[in-house]
Amino acid sequence: MPAFRQVGEKQLPQEIIFMAWSPKRDLIALANKVGEVLLHRLANFQRVWSLPPNENTGKEVTALAWRPDGKILAFGLADTKRVILCDVEKPESLHSFSVDAPITYMHWMEVTEESSVLTSFYNAEDESNLLLPKLPALPKNYSTTAKIFSEEKSDEIMKLLGDVRLNALVLGGSSGFIEVYAYGMYKIATVAGVAGSCLGLCLSSDLKSLSVITEVQVFPDSAPEITYFQLDTSLLSVYLPEVTRMARKFTHISTLLQYIKLSLTCMCEAWEEILMQMDSRLTKFVQEKNTTTSVQDEFMQLLLWGKASLELQALLMNQLTVKGLKKLGQSIESSYSSIQKLVISHLQSGSEALLYHLSELKGMASWKQKYESLGLDAAGIEDAITAVGSFILKANELLQVIDSSMKNFKAFFRWLYVAMLRMSEDHVLPELNKMTQKDITFVADFLTEHFNEAPELYNRKGKYFNVERVGQYLKDEDDDLVSPPNTEGNQWFNFLQNSTHLKESPLLFPYYPQKSLHFVKRRMEGIIDQCLQKPADVIGKSVHQAVCMPLYKGSKSEDNTPRLFKLPFMWNDKSSNLHYVLFTMLASSLSKIYILRRHTDVSRSANNGLLAVDFGNFLNNSINESSDTSFYSCVDAHFYDDETITVVLKENAEQEGKERILAQLPLSSVYVDKDQEREFSLNSSKRLDEQSHDIPTRTVFLESQCRVLENMKAQYVAVNGIRKVSCVLSSNLRHVRVFEMDVEDDGEAEEEEEEEETTQIVGGEQEELNLSTADHNSVCGGSAELGDETEEHESSLDS
Repeated sequence: MPAFRQVGEKQLPQEIIFMAWSPKRDLIALANKVGEVLLHRLANFQRVWSLPPNENTGKEVTALAWRPDGKILAFGLADTKRVILCDVEKPESLHSFSVDAPITYMHWMEVTEESSVLTSFYNAEDESNLLLPKLPALPKNYSTTAKIFSEEKSDEIMKLLGDVRLNALVLGGSSGFIEVYAYGMYKIATVAGVAGSCLGLCLSSDLKSLSVITEVQVFPDSAPEITYFQLDTSLLSVYLPEVTRMARKFTHISTLLQYIKLSLTCMCEAWEEILMQMDSRLTKFVQEKNTTTSVQDEFMQLLLWGKASLELQALLMNQLTVKGLKKLGQSIESSYSSIQKLVISHLQSGSEALLYHLSELKGMASWKQKYESLGLDAAGIEDAITAVGSFILKANELLQVIDSSMKNFKAFFRWLYVAMLRMSEDHVLPELNKMTQKDITFVADFLTEHFNEAPELYNRKGKYFNVERVGQYLKDEDDDLVSPPNTEGNQWFNFLQNSTHLKESPLLFPYYPQKSLHFVKRRMEGIIDQCLQKPADVIGKSVHQAVCMPLYKGSKSEDNTPRLFKLPFMWNDKSSNLHYVLFTMLASSLSKIYILRRHTDVSRSANNGLLAVDFGNFLNNSINESSDTSFYSCVDAHFYDDETITVVLKENAEQEGKERILAQLPLSSVYVDKDQEREFSLNSSKRLDEQSHDIPTRTVFLESQCRVLENMKAQYVAVNGIRKVSCVLSSNLRHVRVFEMDVEDDGEAEEEEEEEETTQIVGGEQEELNLSTADHNSVCGGSAELGDETEEHESSLDS
């Protein structure tokens, strides 16, 4: 019996370029050549969802990584230089951010270190949940970007934040780009000093060490050099409780900024283009009329004498129309009410929560003994608090503009509606006909203020009027407001302008009367980003290179088959805090794989070792099995768990029709006896491939933990030891097979039971018949069981 059970096989329409198993569920994420991200289930390789490429996110996926809890999938895009965090439940972007270089590798790890301080922090209730009201869900009737905060019964912010225990998304890119994002949301370290494009990286679970493997193109025509770096990140380890607390605050702030941004997006969508009709119609009226009378005077005459010129009558009755005026009035009331609600319930509550978290961060920064070494700057946080205050002031100003506009428009449209009914000689209802002197004065003031012609405005906006004044606050432009609020007669404003001491006081939030809400929001985001960037720079500068080991020269030009996973690959053994690095030296020999073992604590040299692994013949009995001759070459390899490596092998003398092999390589068979290991002394002046003949070699013979992959030119493998699954991909990148790995013992036990039962009932040829039937039933039963499990997963994903 083969060691692994095949549970699915499929031909895919597009070439797969990345595969990654979920750490918690039997789900595998795929990225294909056209930029589509897919989620498939283990059973029958059934598709759960797909996220097609789009202009906003990007089309060229270059890396995949799962959050350790399996609830969020991250992927990097080269064409837009963005990282997207996607919900596992449905194909929606929960969060995204830009990076300075295209991502070539990403690794999402969870901190396993424990301490009494951390345990108390993990177990404590988040005070913000107790003190701050829950953020209202955004309305569902706006754009898809708002969906992540729109479901009434789900706390999307907590889904983004995940578990309180610190996890970090480490990104590697071209030109030595390496960044660490706490909770996958906010940058806490920018690492410099590593050359080349990142092929693999691994941050240790105790945060003491970051291992990186890069590809450096020294000269344009030469082959790239592959180099291993081990970086000392002990500052993160020493200040782990402080880093966790600080990162948690950063992530809250990042989420709230996204919430405010989406609230503003909803407000922009609530504002309708129909509200521009009055301005555009009045501008057209000015351009076409032959009289010298101003528009303001024309409307004033209609108000005072009840008579309109022929031009004004034509404008009102033919262009604006009674029906159009009624529709415009309804649109303005509906649109303004929606924007008003969004400002009060969403924008203000989000801003207040932002003030709370920034104030807490300022308190942490004041504790210099703990947080000064991490670069937390109290002065910068104070600037951020001030910027949020300015944003709240601008939001309140918009509320006042909406309030006054709604009152003015209601009175103006009511009067104009009656006047137009009289022009058309329609019946006017008695309740509409009543107009007091106060109402007339109100409309006259509205006409005086809003119906002034402004030729200089025509050059800027293409119209002479700005009757509708809410839209200017929602424009994402750097220009000043067309009609800023009238501050004449405002005693407090005049007092501040004339007071030299209060004018620049840090106790007062600065006010920008000429600027839009979008402008003040962008300014606030910039200041907060700048204030939270300093810890990333300080922590990044503390990271220093401890080990640099040139490994080998890569191939000058890759073959036509795209390389899915570029060996080397790294694994962090959480139990013993060792880094294992796995690679093949393409220049020296394809027959061996090399395993480098280093301790994460760079101050310790113990337990470090480098071994080469040869694969002897273990399937063809006609060749002497005790021979140490290398018989198989490694095509792809990945760490299955702390103790096992999964490899795809091919025969060295591969001929057409020869099958490839999927096998499990226990590390115990490689590191057989630590005391008797032949020590390898590295000559730092040479590359490792130039010293390959001195590297201790183990020849392994895998007899049981292997399976021949029939009718498949297997090239790549993705594995998950926690879920005990693997996915093998062929060299054409379209043919996949999925296996359950550790099922041999269970299968054998079932067979023994079936055999015993059958022996008691029948014998001879009938026994064989019944055995085959039992086997068939067993398979059917297994399939049914798998189907139930599939339904269970579907229900859990859909819930």
